[in-house]
Amino acid sequence: MPAPSLKLPTIQNWNCHNCGGCCKQHQIEITLEEKERIDKQRWDEDDSIPGGKPVIVKLGISPTSQRYRLAHQEDGSCIFLDERGLCRIHAKFGEPAKPLACQVYPYAFHPAGNDIAVSLRFSCPSVVANLGERIDRQEPAIRKIVNQVLPKRHKAPPAPKLTAREAVGWPDTLKAVTALSRFFADPEVPVQTSLLRALGWVELIEHARFEVVQGERFTEFLELISQAVDQELPADLEIPRTPPSRLGGIQFRLLAAQYARKDTHAETAKGLGRRLSLLMSALKFTRGSGTIPQLQERFQRVPFSALEEPFGSLPAESQKLFSRYFRVKIQGLHFLGAAYYDIPFVEGFYHLALMFPSILWIARWIAAGEGRTELVAEDINEAMTIADHHHGYSPVFGMPHFRSRVKTLSRTGDIKKLISWYGQ
Repeated sequence: MPAPSLKLPTIQNWNCHNCGGCCKQHQIEITLEEKERIDKQRWDEDDSIPGGKPVIVKLGISPTSQRYRLAHQEDGSCIFLDERGLCRIHAKFGEPAKPLACQVYPYAFHPAGNDIAVSLRFSCPSVVANLGERIDRQEPAIRKIVNQVLPKRHKAPPAPKLTAREAVGWPDTLKAVTALSRFFADPEVPVQTSLLRALGWVELIEHARFEVVQGERFTEFLELISQAVDQELPADLEIPRTPPSRLGGIQFRLLAAQYARKDTHAETAKGLGRRLSLLMSALKFTRGSGTIPQLQERFQRVPFSALEEPFGSLPAESQKLFSRYFRVKIQGLHFLGAAYYDIPFVEGFYHLALMFPSILWIARWIAAGEGRTELVAEDINEAMTIADHHHGYSPVFGMPHFRSRVKTLSRTGDIKKLISWYGQ
């Protein structure tokens, strides 16, 4: 069977710039084979390991458990991260000796029919900054990683559902993905308008039936509804700043808090005290008054009300960043199906659209903590790395209560209001 083709983003650049950020953010679970390989590297005899710590930690309390992860240093960094921000395994034995999870990051590989769509995680600052070589010019190196990730007898899974009740197969699903991506391709259209157009288009799909609308008819249907939303929302439309409903505000603050947390290290997720602290924080986010709980050290204590004031227009470079972000995520199928908790196309885009106000809410928190009432591009860049760290990877985002929260925001029209409210 021939190797699947790779669908690579042509609008995204990336190379590793050794910032060490990924080595400070993630818990790296390793396979038994990787554990044995690292054991043979004899790190117990290496003086560079901080404090003579073990480099591998066993997961689970069962004596028969064969799950393991890399250990962390006191500050949460990977045990193998050195003072220069480099990986000790990579430096001593070469990149192929690292765990596969470390080699894959920040790439994400998702089934797209018989092909593989390549997306990227914007939790990496170099991805956000678009630094490095164009991704589509790195196919040989990316394919080596894909070959390790894919099963030897890879078989395309069924296409994800288009809506909760409708499925159209891979060819038409991929047409919908391409049509959705086009909303973000015109640099002359503000990203808020692009998002509102895309949401209107997705809502029309949500309420349609596709028993006989497939193939050419499906293509015609997508073109018709695209034209309809473009006419309804011209590029020069003045978007009023509309506050979300009271319920929408509550649901959104709880959602944004989830994106703002930093709790992926095993060391920070344990203990009754930690759980009580999170419960008290959730109650404060529900009320939305007083001082925002300090979910991680990066954030300062500021009042909730400070984030609700106008912060001005988005910087031009941030408009471009958001357009690139949505195109990469959509083209890489990084919002639905196997890539995103097996969620249908329509529901998955509602989750993805909420990244816009979530990132801007976090960016406002950063700016307000420094006494500023206008956003600069650096605020938004940093907020995107914080929020996208969780997107598609934190299990809570696929849980029924979280999905219900997003459905409520969609049903009440609050996603559109949140885009206008925090986009200005």
